[in-house]
Amino acid sequence: MPRKTSSSKAGLLLSLGSSAIAVVRTLKQMRRTRGTRDRLTTADTVAGLLPLITSALIVLRRLRGRSARRSRAEGGQ
Repeated sequence: MPRKTSSSKAGLLLSLGSSAIAVVRTLKQMRRTRGTRDRLTTADTVAGLLPLITSALIVLRRLRGRSARRSRAEGGQ
């Protein structure tokens, strides 16, 4: 059974933080592989980085959507 995505602000921020840490870790790995000039390992690292970036962008979009809904509910628009 798939997990339900967290919609609480704390859960979204935790998800964003873990995605950011994973991106930083992967970028460090990319720097190491670039020094070895191994194209296959570099391609594998880039392929692993793309889902992490996508995940972080999805979480940011959810956070932005929550703040937009909140401002409309408070009479902002």
